Amino acid sequence: MSENKKFNIKLFRRLLKYVYPYKINFIFLITAAISISVFSIVNQYLLKIAVDKYITPKDYEGLIFIISLMFGVLLFKVSFQFLFVFLANILGQKVVYDIRIKLFRRIISFKMSYYDRSSVGRLVTRSVNDMETIASIFSQGLFMIISDLLLMFSVLVVMLILSIKLSLIIFLILPFILIATRLFQRAMKTAFNQVRNEVANLNSFVQERISGMKEIQIFNRESIEKSNFIKINEKHKNAWLKTVWYNSIFFPVAEISTSITIGLLVWYGGGLVGFSDSSITIGTIFLFIQLSQMLFRPLRQIADKFNTLQMGMVAANRIFNILDTNDFISDTGNLKLKKINGNVIFKNVDFSYEPKNSVFKKFNLTIKSGEKIAIVGSTGSGKTTIINLLLRFYEINGGDILIDGKSIRELSIKFLRSQISLVTQNIFLFADSIYNNIVLYNKNINKANVISAAKEIGVHNFVKKLPGSYNYNVKERGVMLSEGQKQLISFLRAYISDSNILILDEATSSIDTKTEKLIQFAISKIIQNKTSIIIAHRLSTILNSDKIIVLDKGEIKEMGSHDDLMKIKDGHYKKLFELQYQKTELVS
Repeated sequence: MSENKKFNIKLFRRLLKYVYPYKINFIFLITAAISISVFSIVNQYLLKIAVDKYITPKDYEGLIFIISLMFGVLLFKVSFQFLFVFLANILGQKVVYDIRIKLFRRIISFKMSYYDRSSVGRLVTRSVNDMETIASIFSQGLFMIISDLLLMFSVLVVMLILSIKLSLIIFLILPFILIATRLFQRAMKTAFNQVRNEVANLNSFVQERISGMKEIQIFNRESIEKSNFIKINEKHKNAWLKTVWYNSIFFPVAEISTSITIGLLVWYGGGLVGFSDSSITIGTIFLFIQLSQMLFRPLRQIADKFNTLQMGMVAANRIFNILDTNDFISDTGNLKLKKINGNVIFKNVDFSYEPKNSVFKKFNLTIKSGEKIAIVGSTGSGKTTIINLLLRFYEINGGDILIDGKSIRELSIKFLRSQISLVTQNIFLFADSIYNNIVLYNKNINKANVISAAKEIGVHNFVKKLPGSYNYNVKERGVMLSEGQKQLISFLRAYISDSNILILDEATSSIDTKTEKLIQFAISKIIQNKTSIIIAHRLSTILNSDKIIVLDKGEIKEMGSHDDLMKIKDGHYKKLFELQYQKTELVS
């Protein structure tokens, strides 16, 4: 428990560092909190004066004056309360804005292996839900607690000054509320940890099922997924019900303690009123009743606000865990070549996605500038891994990869990826216009360049037929386009980047009959005068490659032109080609 407490203190200090740039806001906030405490007590003390000096003697003219004064003090108090709430929320949103930018910058720097083992739904929860929970630390938790503590301290001081005897009655009940509050806080901390876990599980489940809705409906899994959702939703509900249960116990206990205190004040204080040696008056009893409420009510609210603070701390812990993750490619290279010719060499490369499962061991491959090579092989042979390593989506374990004689580690990642165009089988399009999906907000490319490039590779006519032409919104993941149309957009995106190395990773496997000719024409255009690496299952698309590489379990089994490889008796490529040709014959 002590270790957790120490950890929370460190976490809290770390969170407060984000407040420092807004220290002027913070100073005004604390000033407002102090002012609220002062005016709250002054208002209650004026009530004592009204009872003792004006109501009891029936001095109605003086009573009007003191009520007017109380109203003026109340206006000041309300003004500072407005300022306090406004500044607390402003500060909270500014802090969250800064953390969210830092978090997103961190997320987009991670290497692909991080996303391989991280749920998208959980990352969305961290970036959205948890960030909003952190904002509540400032708007509903931390500064509200500070304000309440200041008020409680001021109340205790005034009580002791006015009457130690009546103060002791309140102090007699106070330990019970403090103990109940502490137990409540501990229970709620555990409950809220469970709540945040179940929220993340729920988000992850829903996000994944929505993304895979087509598979769910094709395989008639609606009832199964509904049952799974009910189980997860049940856990989520039960986690929240724990917090409801703890609240249901604590607040009645606090209310009973408050009522007992008021009864004791009236019983004991009322018995002393009128005695010559007693300084206790009816106004004093009124004041202590009000002060006890001002002491106990914030204490009950602190418990509630501590829940908010605790939820925020749990969320902050999750956010900082991501910020502390160093699972990213080290971008220490600063070399930028004037021109990439496209000579690529894999030199004794070792790589594995998992420590005990090597993909490449001492892998060697040379690709000459302007050469059009094709890589074929069965699933898991390492075809796509070559692309992942060249683009530094993953870091190699040993050896080196050279472009024009320079290690890719010497090149900045941004420069390296700007020199390589990639078209994959599963094209991702953003919920945006076709134009923005092509240029990806690159200000160096204007619409005239896009249209000219589209005409060159035969895509322009297809785009012009869409409603809004290049301004046509393709919606999320490009659902408004066919797979073939999305491929055409991806080819145009690669073509307009004008890089000297082009990679087509299964880029022709999803084409439909209508767009097949367009795609073949587009490919012939974009590979001109470029180092081209083509990964394909459809061997008919790579017959004219300068060199075909046959991979099997991370090793190059055969290499050569189509004609050369077909001459190899019982060769891997020959078997693959004949098997695919037979399938084509059967289908036709």
